[in-house]
Amino acid sequence: MNDIPARHTRGAASDSGAATDSARTAIATVTAADSALVTWADREASRRGTELDRAEALRLLGSVSLGRIVFTQDALPAIRPVNHLLHHGQVIIRTHEGAALKSLTQHADAEGVVVAYEADAIDPATHCGWSVVVTGYCHLVTDPDDLAHYQALLHPWADRRMSYALRIRPDLVTGLRLSPRT
Repeated sequence: MNDIPARHTRGAASDSGAATDSARTAIATVTAADSALVTWADREASRRGTELDRAEALRLLGSVSLGRIVFTQDALPAIRPVNHLLHHGQVIIRTHEGAALKSLTQHADAEGVVVAYEADAIDPATHCGWSVVVTGYCHLVTDPDDLAHYQALLHPWADRRMSYALRIRPDLVTGLRLSPRT
């Protein structure tokens, strides 16, 4: 329930009645707007969400090349759009000298840096599609053969020299498919 405080005014008793009527009108307007919003939301909830299992979520993640990496920078969440590839169940991204995540992984302990990676494919007209989030440890790829392999497979889309690669081991994989309600 929405509580709208009554105005306190100095003046005649009729002012008090006007303020009360005004408050009642405001409450009725808010209630009508809330009701309209609920009706719209119910009408528009024509999609259902279905959780994806790990295998399907990773398959879908591997079917697109663009996602968003989430990490902690200066005690705050940071998000960067990046392209990726899925290789042996791990997410590979490329990065450049001076990138915050490159620096974080270079100075991390053996476990690496905890990150989340999200990718999706949702149709803007129907709002149907899927979204996948993997959470796990991110490490700098240091093996020269692995780095050369990833550089050959994953081409940067930003006009920067991407000399480094990062590997995300997905420990937690979640996904959701949005489909028409039948």
